[in-house]
Amino acid sequence: MYVDSHCHLDFPELFTRIDEVLTRMRERGVGYALCISVTLERFPQVLNLVERFSNLYATVGVHPDEQDARTPSVSELVKLASHPKVVGIGETGLDYYRLQGDLEWQRERFRIHIRAARQCAKPLVIHTRSAAADTLRIMEEEGANEVGGVMHCFTESWQVAQAALGLDFHISFSGIVTFKNAAALKDVARRVPLERLLIETDSPYLTPVPYRGKTNEPAYVVHVAEEIARLRNVPVHTIEKATMENFFRLFRITPFSTGQALERA
Repeated sequence: MYVDSHCHLDFPELFTRIDEVLTRMRERGVGYALCISVTLERFPQVLNLVERFSNLYATVGVHPDEQDARTPSVSELVKLASHPKVVGIGETGLDYYRLQGDLEWQRERFRIHIRAARQCAKPLVIHTRSAAADTLRIMEEEGANEVGGVMHCFTESWQVAQAALGLDFHISFSGIVTFKNAAALKDVARRVPLERLLIETDSPYLTPVPYRGKTNEPAYVVHVAEEIARLRNVPVHTIEKATMENFFRLFRITPFSTGQALERA
């Protein structure tokens, strides 16, 4: 069974046809998906969605790109994370690619999320873009290694991956790893230890080959697994099994039987 460790099913491209999206998941053998929060304003819709389906789980957090979104307090995040279907804190982190100027607010928001994760003992889902040095520095300063988590949609160097692995984080690959021009990333995908590997879609974005140009969805995570298996010269079942087990272990989820997956809660 495959698992999509990072998607945005509450976004309109997917939410408006959620039954179709989940049916296609089931048909492709994708049993679980983690629905990622990007603002507190959207979090109720994320929570409503995962409460409806037994195979969907959620995180709570505010994305670093959401400059105008309200930054939560540590106590607020901890309270929201107490819901049994909320298994992680994030999406959080740093992004110096899209935003310019004084980004101290972004770094402080990141620190708040790490402190909340430590307080509620739930893993972090971290986004970093053009900000690897500061991301790793703040992770070290705030003790992110105490809870671990995942560097989602990883696009950095092997050196950055090694540093994150040293902080007890997993490395998650999206459809980007299937792109022809992603040679450096493909090399990282060959080298990450199997027990620290995750796969994701980040849907509705970053659609993998061979569906480039179409809206991404959790069913397509299979193609991420297939490319990583090709790169590592192993059967795709090896990647499927390892990433599934890693997901359940990291987020402390007890899986249903295969037959129960994708049923409404």
